[in-house]
Amino acid sequence: MKYRIILTAMMAGSLFAAKAQEKAKPEDTEIWEPIPKVVTPGAHLGDAPSDAIILFDGKNLDEWVTVSDGSPAKWDVADGLLTVNKANHSGNIETKRKFTNYQLHIEWKEPEGLEGTGQGRGNSGIFLASIGKGDAGYELQVLDPYNNKTYVNGMAGSLYKQAIPLANPGRKDNEWQVYDVIWTAPVFNADGSLKSPAYATVFFNGVLVENHFELKGPTQYIGKPSYDKAAFGPAPIKLQAHGDSSKPLSFRNIWVREL
Repeated sequence: MKYRIILTAMMAGSLFAAKAQEKAKPEDTEIWEPIPKVVTPGAHLGDAPSDAIILFDGKNLDEWVTVSDGSPAKWDVADGLLTVNKANHSGNIETKRKFTNYQLHIEWKEPEGLEGTGQGRGNSGIFLASIGKGDAGYELQVLDPYNNKTYVNGMAGSLYKQAIPLANPGRKDNEWQVYDVIWTAPVFNADGSLKSPAYATVFFNGVLVENHFELKGPTQYIGKPSYDKAAFGPAPIKLQAHGDSSKPLSFRNIWVREL
């Protein structure tokens, strides 16, 4: 008798579930709003989409300033390229605009005839969020990636001294390298404590090299990173004029989409 009751209950439960499933419709799980905005993609891979902010289009440095004093950026613009100018000692440059979360596209090229090795070979950096003057911020390393031995958390594609790239898809000197970055800025509580850390996803020449990596704080050349002295709010994007002795490298086609 006991087993008959259990079996009857199980059958009744199955029947109820079947009837409930019959009443469910595909439309029950369809979402129609809000409708995503229409964005026109670039004509070619890497071209800026219609909603992008153009940071460098090969013509001028109107979107950039010198980090040290806020004066107009003094790097060289010629033949559609932006080239580091070490001769005038103008130093790093950064965007006039400040950003929080964004998608960044930037192309860079090491010159032919590079001298030096390791960190002295075509060194620069893209600071995904600039903090103050100098080299403060969160750095995505730019360095000669081809047959150039160095510490792996400082090679091209690394989040400097924090994240080793998952692969090295770097091309030879005088060939264009491409970074596509998704940056999620850190968020802080009212008392200055960390609410959520920064994250970065990086594609290097179309290859995923940093997969939603959680940064431990701004870049530190010496010592471990922390958020103790991290800046609040939106920040510029900075390009580094590194002090090594190699020939200067160039950038082109820089754009960003705010997220």
